[in-house]
Amino acid sequence: MADKDAKAAGTAADPGGGAGAGAAANAATGTDAAKPAPPTDDLVERRHSIQVGRKKLAYTTQTGRIVLREEVVEDGKAAGFKPKATVFITSYTLDGADRRRRPVTFAFNGGPGSSSVWLHLGLLGPQRVLSGDVGEPVPPPYGLAPNAETLLADTDLVFIDPISTGYSRAIDGEKPGEYHGFQRDLESVAEVIRLWTSRNGRWLSPKFLAGESYGTLRAAGIASHLQNRYGMYLNGLVLISSVLDIGTIEFTEGNDLPYVLYLPTYAAVAWYHGKHPGRALEAVVAEAEAYAAADYPRVLARGNRLSAVERRAAATKVARLTGLRREYVERSDLRIEHVRFFTELLRDRGLSVGRLDARFTVAEPDGGRDRFTADASYNHILGPYTAALNQYVREDLGYENDLPYEILSGAVHRSWSYKEFEGRSVSVVDDLAAAMRANPHLRIHVACGYFDGATPHFAAEHVIAHLMIPAELRGNVELAYYPAGHMMYVHEPSRVRQSGDIGDFIRRAVPGRT
Repeated sequence: MADKDAKAAGTAADPGGGAGAGAAANAATGTDAAKPAPPTDDLVERRHSIQVGRKKLAYTTQTGRIVLREEVVEDGKAAGFKPKATVFITSYTLDGADRRRRPVTFAFNGGPGSSSVWLHLGLLGPQRVLSGDVGEPVPPPYGLAPNAETLLADTDLVFIDPISTGYSRAIDGEKPGEYHGFQRDLESVAEVIRLWTSRNGRWLSPKFLAGESYGTLRAAGIASHLQNRYGMYLNGLVLISSVLDIGTIEFTEGNDLPYVLYLPTYAAVAWYHGKHPGRALEAVVAEAEAYAAADYPRVLARGNRLSAVERRAAATKVARLTGLRREYVERSDLRIEHVRFFTELLRDRGLSVGRLDARFTVAEPDGGRDRFTADASYNHILGPYTAALNQYVREDLGYENDLPYEILSGAVHRSWSYKEFEGRSVSVVDDLAAAMRANPHLRIHVACGYFDGATPHFAAEHVIAHLMIPAELRGNVELAYYPAGHMMYVHEPSRVRQSGDIGDFIRRAVPGRT
């Protein structure tokens, strides 16, 4: 919790993006209110401490919005730097540390349209949400607790909310949708990283990116962009619930790959819900992976060239692995789309299964639906994380803003543009491989949840296996697996182990530097 001797490095600007505060200042001084002062950073500084094992860590936070500016050229002439947006960040830096030896990790979630609240208060930060787990949800008004496993023990932390998430906004007169797309999002987040690194004298610090879900795709793209645009080379990427090639998880006509790569996840979920009695999770997943790696792709590729006997055998196999009825598999042309699976698996019990975390279930009011009414796992986490963030940012971090903190913006997600990938799959696999070839010291940690129905572990493995890197760099990539979902830290044993795994990864990536 915040110490009483906190000091403010600034005050929160107006909720509209900064222009209103300038107008108010002009009114107070009698200047032209039609020409408001440009927006300014509104960072607030606080000092804190936390007990981690036998050590007491003293650290400083800076919380608030920084202004992003872009160089303007008009009629071929330089016209200064124009403010475009304000980006909300929260940084944690260990007091008294040698900045050249101390690592720093920049973290964000995905969506697209998600704030960084999940990694911030679920796994990495010095405070964590108390949300409960399957069968034991915490009732409102929820709460926070010190995170003794915080990654702050190994690295400074900077959490970034992309534009239109959290408190980040385009400034008055600018178009937020300009940033709701792959390239502009990547460039804006990378610019925040460059600014923070320069302003805090951290160019010689070991540097990491930590992303979750779409944030892993963003992280790989940013790693390449930072190298090519700014010459900033990183030490490592932490990819949690990874998706570097959206074609591996997007069910589109003519693309059989997602059906194959989801099969081991379906088998794991079926096991969790009692469809494989007497068997171990590892054995069930291994059998599904073996089928998905060999026979299943061949079966789907043959289409209507399959004989009746072959088709019946395949349907029987897929049904047994997934816990679905053979007749359902046959009617689905041997191809099980993921939300349909989560809706169908426990239909006989009147339940649907969560997509983000398939351990969770919820009563389905319409037993005839093809697609569930709601994601049981998202229902579980939305309330606790929202309440915790809104309280924590004001009470502990000292930052106040009347804007709604956009936890997960559906408007951003629905308007998202991949125009840079027109006519091809949305993928940063080649960008990541190129970054690793240029920087052979770049290490990758990939964290997978067996019950993650959004980014299946077998798809992550598939992508890693297709990285175009020389054999000597393959050891730079490691994978970790947890008996949990997309936000695997919701499962307490997985949270504790994952915290240790990421800390170990950072220490190995920069031996002797922490």
